[in-house]
Amino acid sequence: MKYVLDTHALIWFLEGNLKLGANAKTILCDRNSQLVIPATTLAEAVWIVERGRTSIPTPKDVILAVESDPRVVIYPLDQEVIEMTMSLSAINEMHDRQIAATALVLASKGEIVQLLTCDQNITASGLVNVVW
Repeated sequence: MKYVLDTHALIWFLEGNLKLGANAKTILCDRNSQLVIPATTLAEAVWIVERGRTSIPTPKDVILAVESDPRVVIYPLDQEVIEMTMSLSAINEMHDRQIAATALVLASKGEIVQLLTCDQNITASGLVNVVW
């Protein structure tokens, strides 16, 4: 099983925020979890930290946390992900589409994938297997 992280899951886990769902927290605390961070998630997390909208002190702290975690793979925003987003019109926001598309691309390659998100638009779309 691979777990794709949305931006809230990443930030709330790093800052220890109580808004992080119980299931997501269990997965993120498990040293055996295989974590996939879409490039979009990482870029959005850095942007949020730069604007002071989190308790994480600096954007570099996000990068260092991700780099130092051997469970993490950063998935690129590549042509395959972009093409997958074109079929996700049920998801209104561009970044959310890219994050969901990453999970769907992995699934199309035979991976068993769940998306760690509390985003209601993604969840309501029913397009990806969501855990929170």
